[in-house]
Amino acid sequence: MQMNCQGVYCQDPAAEWANELCQQFSLPRLISPQGWHLVREGDALVLRNADMPKQGDILVDFASGAATYRRKFGGGKSEGIAKAVGLHKKAGLTVVDATAGLGRDAFVLASLGAHVTLVERNPAVVALLQDGLRRAALDPLLADWLPARMQLVHASAHQALRDLPAPDVVFLDPMFPAREKSAAVKKEMAAFHQVVGTDDDADALLPLALALAQKRVVVKRPGYAEFLNLQKPSMSIVGKNNRFDVYVIAAIS
Repeated sequence: MQMNCQGVYCQDPAAEWANELCQQFSLPRLISPQGWHLVREGDALVLRNADMPKQGDILVDFASGAATYRRKFGGGKSEGIAKAVGLHKKAGLTVVDATAGLGRDAFVLASLGAHVTLVERNPAVVALLQDGLRRAALDPLLADWLPARMQLVHASAHQALRDLPAPDVVFLDPMFPAREKSAAVKKEMAAFHQVVGTDDDADALLPLALALAQKRVVVKRPGYAEFLNLQKPSMSIVGKNNRFDVYVIAAIS
């Protein structure tokens, strides 16, 4: 996975938040903004591109209007992701989201009662997730449940799937190269691809996930994509743009 974040920028050389971020994630402190970089916008940490002023900031905001709308009106336990994981059968499942990205699927699962461990290896993305969780813990609508249901681990998916305690479910959503002629890739996701690249080693995750999960492994894929590791799932739940390939290990009851 490539890492195209150039570092952390802050005009104030004495800013503790910037120094701490650089030290925690081994990122350089930038004298001037360049390329993709982390910067503060108000109270939020954002990823910004100095060379693309029309590209919006990328951040993790679990209290955003879009996140709130999906949590309240997204279909709840009848959503495809909920059925794939098994939350329509049992609440409180433990889930390892081994490729957490910006944490949106993990947030949906947590809002439906799952206890989710978010695993991410890209330092800039981990920093965004960490900041999003920090702000969510201060939000009156999220503070009483989200911190207890979402835990962040900075590690590669391969390492996490070897070292973490066995969860009920392992959820995988590896970055997949977009079709060149497809107009369906959103602007933000296209930008995200520039920063984190693609998971070229994704096929190797499936055997590790199957060895760790107690109940099932769920792989989120674009509708046009082949099965991960070319391994046929027990079943697939197909949505408009994506599908969830489900590998059942044991019944959820």
